[in-house]
Amino acid sequence: MRKAKDLVPREADRLGTVQGHRDGFGFVIPDDGGEDIFLSEREMSRVMHGDRVNVRVLGTDRRGRPEGQIVDVVLHANKVVIGRLLNENGVLIVAPEDKRIGHDILIPPKGQGNAKLGQVVSVEIIDYPDSYRQAVGRVVEVLGEIDDPGMEIEIAVRKYGVPHEFSAAVNKEANALPDTVQQSDLEGRVDLRDVPLVTIDGADARDFDDAVYCEPVMYGKSKAWRLIVAIADVSHYVKPGHPLDDEGLLRATSVYFPRRVIPMLPEKISNGLCSLNPGVDRLCMVCDSVVDANGVVLAYQFYPAVMHSAQRFTYDTVWEILSNSKGPEATRFAQFRPLLTNLYSLYKILLEARHKRGAIEFETTETQIISNELGKILRIEPRLRNDAHRLIEECM
Repeated sequence: MRKAKDLVPREADRLGTVQGHRDGFGFVIPDDGGEDIFLSEREMSRVMHGDRVNVRVLGTDRRGRPEGQIVDVVLHANKVVIGRLLNENGVLIVAPEDKRIGHDILIPPKGQGNAKLGQVVSVEIIDYPDSYRQAVGRVVEVLGEIDDPGMEIEIAVRKYGVPHEFSAAVNKEANALPDTVQQSDLEGRVDLRDVPLVTIDGADARDFDDAVYCEPVMYGKSKAWRLIVAIADVSHYVKPGHPLDDEGLLRATSVYFPRRVIPMLPEKISNGLCSLNPGVDRLCMVCDSVVDANGVVLAYQFYPAVMHSAQRFTYDTVWEILSNSKGPEATRFAQFRPLLTNLYSLYKILLEARHKRGAIEFETTETQIISNELGKILRIEPRLRNDAHRLIEECM
């Protein structure tokens, strides 16, 4: 005879992602929505934060939340864990830096490598935890001492899986590129090397992607402005389907930390060939336009070009020149004052046209981290914006 409990339909197993809590318990976030499913410490001993699992709801906990039991692990999220190598009662373990991972990783004697006690290490998981055993791993990288300058960056890079090393194929392709623009590169390009294009970026910028130039012109019988915006021509060096292109697709962007940048492409390209550094020839793509006194674009064309940046400016320097025509910066860069004044005049025209269109302006306050020479954070300050920032934004 069937028992009564067998007549109650069991809720179907649900697929979701484990979200650990530093206090030992956790939840499964179901793919199909609905309430999160509570996991007790006992259930969490079988899984790790981020794992993809099938879970079965057994009932509710004392708070009325659905409580579940792990059926199986579909996908382990943590191939490598970052933590400190410690000795607990004669047993080597790595205590994860991410407190949502509530498992110390056992390190067998042969798995220590060259790591020393107390150091921050990367551990490859060899055996994952279950109800009867702890996770087991081996040290694959020693990051250094916990108090080393920049250690928080090293941890963050690995914790969030930021690609930070280029493959041999990517480095080989980058190293094969020339160090400078070649004569053969100029074929089919407009020569703008006699046009004093300038870059305007933050004081801490490490690469320069765009340059600008502006001058008054006559369009028919009306006064107008010629605006040239040049963008570094990455496509000349990064070809579709090649290792550099694949790496760029994978990374999608450069990642900026205080005192460190993890570039999307090797530095030979990002800080060299495709950075519009002053005083050197660079390949670029150009938007060459004519704008009237009402902010209407009368004509434009796009073309590949070669340029020679006349000056690297910072936003603050440009604003000092524009706001104080008799100040020291204006005197120092007297030859560029007409260019910067032209850019500012066009900016005000474009801004007025924007207001007339009823366009929405989103003003946000960015922050900057101020660190000492050892990399320790001293304070966080707002990054003040001025019209030099807005000028470049409007040109773009």
